[in-house]
Amino acid sequence: MTTAPYVALRPAGAGAPLTPVGREELLNRLERALHTRGRALLTGPAGVGKTELALAEASRAEARGETVLWLATLPSDREIPGASAAALVASVATTVAWPDLGINRPEAACGVFDELPGPQRTAVAMLCREAPLDAGGWDPIALRLGIAQILRTLTSRGPVLLVVDGVQHVDADSADLLRFALHLAPPALRVVAVETPEPYGEAKEPHRPEDPHATHLWVPSEADVLLVPPLHADEIAELLIHHRLPSRMAGRIHRASGGNPRLALAVGRSLADARTPVHHAEALTLSGRARDLARQLLGAAPLAVRETLLLAALALRPSSTLVRRAGRANAEADLAAAERAGLVSLAEDGSVTFTAGLLPSTLVHDACWAERSAGHAALAEVVDDPVEAVRHRALATDSPDEDLAAEVAAAADLARRRGNSALAAELALLAAEATPGRHGTRRIARLVDAAEEAARAARADLAMRAATDLLARDAEPSDRVRARLAVLDTAGQGLTGLDEMYVHAMEDSEGDTALRAAVQLRLAVKYVLADGDPQRSRTAAVESAALAASMGDPRTAAQALTVQARMERALGSPDAEAVLAQARALELAERPLGIRNAAQILTIRHALFDDRLTDARDELNALLPLVQRRGSVEDAIELFSTLAAIESRRGACPAALAHAGQALALTLEAGLSPGPAWYTLALAETAGGSFARAASYARRSIQASEEEGDRVFLSRSRYALGRVQLINGDVAAAQETLRRVQADERAQSTVDPSMLRWHEELAEALLAHDAGDEALAVLDEVRPVADRLGRSTVLLGCDRAYALWLAAEGRTDEAAELLTRTAEAFGRAGLPLERGRALIALARVERRRRRRSAAQSALHAAASVFERAGAAPWLALASETPAGSAAETTGGGSGADEAPAALSTLTEAELRLARLVGQGASNQEAAAKLYLSVKTVEARLTRIYQKLDVRSRAQLATALRR
Repeated sequence: MTTAPYVALRPAGAGAPLTPVGREELLNRLERALHTRGRALLTGPAGVGKTELALAEASRAEARGETVLWLATLPSDREIPGASAAALVASVATTVAWPDLGINRPEAACGVFDELPGPQRTAVAMLCREAPLDAGGWDPIALRLGIAQILRTLTSRGPVLLVVDGVQHVDADSADLLRFALHLAPPALRVVAVETPEPYGEAKEPHRPEDPHATHLWVPSEADVLLVPPLHADEIAELLIHHRLPSRMAGRIHRASGGNPRLALAVGRSLADARTPVHHAEALTLSGRARDLARQLLGAAPLAVRETLLLAALALRPSSTLVRRAGRANAEADLAAAERAGLVSLAEDGSVTFTAGLLPSTLVHDACWAERSAGHAALAEVVDDPVEAVRHRALATDSPDEDLAAEVAAAADLARRRGNSALAAELALLAAEATPGRHGTRRIARLVDAAEEAARAARADLAMRAATDLLARDAEPSDRVRARLAVLDTAGQGLTGLDEMYVHAMEDSEGDTALRAAVQLRLAVKYVLADGDPQRSRTAAVESAALAASMGDPRTAAQALTVQARMERALGSPDAEAVLAQARALELAERPLGIRNAAQILTIRHALFDDRLTDARDELNALLPLVQRRGSVEDAIELFSTLAAIESRRGACPAALAHAGQALALTLEAGLSPGPAWYTLALAETAGGSFARAASYARRSIQASEEEGDRVFLSRSRYALGRVQLINGDVAAAQETLRRVQADERAQSTVDPSMLRWHEELAEALLAHDAGDEALAVLDEVRPVADRLGRSTVLLGCDRAYALWLAAEGRTDEAAELLTRTAEAFGRAGLPLERGRALIALARVERRRRRRSAAQSALHAAASVFERAGAAPWLALASETPAGSAAETTGGGSGADEAPAALSTLTEAELRLARLVGQGASNQEAAAKLYLSVKTVEARLTRIYQKLDVRSRAQLATALRR
């Protein structure tokens, strides 16, 4: 049995069957339904993953030693009486033999058919065409009893799971036979039926019965019908990663596919094959498999329904009433049929929403010009909004008309004043395209407006269309620069591949000081994000600020000074705060357009870096009402991401998770790159969620950042991953990951250690890997810098790592004293999670000192800290950490028992592994439990054996028991 190709499966545990992405809870519900009722019906639209769910359940059943029968039907089976029943019999034995008819058979079939009475064997043989049909056909009663007896015989040997994939294709005769057999079957036979609803009138075909339950193998109840829903955007991202497809487009692909896994992967592959840059992919212009799948879904609808759906696809706010007024008299019935097919959803007020964005785009794409024109013309007459009416009139004609162009431009201004920037951008471009060629100057001016409006709306596709049109014309250099800047402003994190755009913008801005300042500002951002060069970024920002100031442009000057201040901080310059203060002063005089790249938000982030967390949170909360009232989606994402980072650091773990989740939801909904949001979630999950999920989000952020060429978040995401790997005890992986962070930060000339606190983590990883000298060198390198810059909490992190070095050197008394002071200092600094981590380290050292009571006290204190903070994974870690062996005493042991003394030489990670293995876990099981590779487990076990002087698992278990 093999899985279908379009849904990834992931391990549920060591040696466990695989689980489809995003389906853990649904698979558990399926298990419960089979356990309590013995029957389950999986239903949902084509491509949503029903078969994969059934495959996962079949894998679980096989792992339990159950017999699995898999019956996969075809659409043509409905035309062949008995086809599905014959296929079921064939699945019991590949070759069915009948002794009474003189046909040889394999031994595998022995017993199952031997117990059938003669008439039943004959009837089953006739069904499978292993015997000639009598003139009257098979005996229906004998055949019913024969099928029932085959299933009873199978279940007498053990539990059986029957999966019927495509129950809607089961022919009427087979459905009758199977219903009878299942009615008589014992409870040991459990059944999963997989159904794709067919809403368009199959019940009226001659071969189909009128009974709506005719093809069901039992009368389903609410308890055993499981609707398989679409995947969420975050689950689509995980699916893309499993299939090595660009995850940075997860939000857009989710919108295009509606969460349908098969559609999502087709869209992802289409974009990957076309090598579509993320900043060009807003419209997701697709072909190939993605379009074909959309056509298959739409093709199941009758022509009349598709014509109604085309009108809905052309409208901005489609509703059944609007479509009916536009000429579709049966709109309600057509849309209801489309809803049953899973193509649209209908609200109580009649508004229509397509379940996948690819469906309306395919309808419009495949319609001819005459159909689209007629549809827009009809809608223009019935919409109740003048802006929408003008839009439809513009789309109904392909003839340039200055009067119409002026009217559309006015509608764009109205849409902008209403706050609908996306519609304003579309109308601005329509106005430019409707301008006659003889008004060349006016057309170019409108194209510039359209590009800049598209940039404000974050519509990269519209900005590129406007810029491409303008650059093909005889435009002034200043107009070309403005159009190119608009494209650059919609690129988001993905600035790689745009070098030519920057070069031309620099050339065209020659002699125009204001535009040169704007170009230098964009270059300053590009140098740090795409090139990882903060020094060059600072130089460009300084030039931009000076040019803007000379032209009396305080807004651009403030933005440039903000970028400069960010670079000054990264480079360890003492001027960072003074430059930031200049930017803040300009912002107070000239209100910024948003907070995302403003000096105010950078001031808050500097407070976060300095662990002035209360100040940072209060300032950010003051911004919240403003952003919610009139901020852009990017502003909201920046706000929630920063709040999540603050709350993660200060130990408000539930709030951190909530804010990070909001940032990710907004990111995916807006179709922006999810790399930064995944990094934020990795931080929040590390604080209060799950170390496993934190590692997953960090890996996703790494992949997205690599796809974008985003050096800044690539380094941050690797740090988040390395930190979790270290906490989980995967020292080798943590060391490798954190070394890459070290290389990244050095390549970027980053000096300030407060912005990414990798030094203390790398030092601890090196210590755990018995590289004490190198760990000490890392700490010696960072301490003077942190001291010079006044980064007091960075020094505390170094103290924690240095204490572990002292302990490794055998200076446990000094280590315990330093860790005690460090934990107290972290508490005074308002960093509870760091305090708890220092207390866990203290417990480890006290255990080495054989002071069991002190170790227990430190662990209890750590657990109390984590419990108050809602830091679930840390609380679990503190609970799992042993305080010491039974032989340890407050003042030290007698030395009579060597095993406990040897145990005190194990690191925390080694002791956790030793306990698991000593309790009987295999290497694979221990690897899954600790989120390590099997190779890492094997290497760590070797060190444990050497330290404890044991040679087998049995000796290890004995040492642990002593």
